Amino acid sequence: MYRRGEGVPRDKTEAASWYRKAAEQGHAKAQNNLAWIYANGEGVTRNYTEAIKWYRKFAEQGDAAAQYSLAWMYAHGEGVPENAAEAVKWYRKAAEQGLAVAQYNLAQMYLRGEAVAEDKIQAYLWYSLAKAQGHKGAKHNLEILKDAMTKQQIAQASPSFYQEALILR
Repeated sequence: MYRRGEGVPRDKTEAASWYRKAAEQGHAKAQNNLAWIYANGEGVTRNYTEAIKWYRKFAEQGDAAAQYSLAWMYAHGEGVPENAAEAVKWYRKAAEQGLAVAQYNLAQMYLRGEAVAEDKIQAYLWYSLAKAQGHKGAKHNLEILKDAMTKQQIAQASPSFYQEALILR
């Protein structure tokens, strides 16, 4: 209510205070909101270390958006030393839950071989999944990648092939 000024005067500092109280008691959405507040310096001094702490708590509870945010911070060294392996780990968790932007970023990491073996098939797969959800960058990158792959590789990279492999695990 304080964050949006609904029923009370808008007060970002007061909002941060209440989010912290709820987050410390384990309220998942409050943890995410508090992380966002620290990452963006809204009502508090920007503090990436605190943002990481709260994103991690919510990400560990399985939230795809928090997993993506945590991955992004590792990929860009915001609040933590840059760590591509951790970025891949968290992007994958979010991507497997269907978050298009995480699928796109995971594809990018496979395409560049960042903390994973360079793998055009995996890149194509994750771009395909992101494209299916309307991610424009994925559509563009698929067209480019398609020219560098064989028909057999493209068939292996199809989302249906991937989903069958998950079922067989």
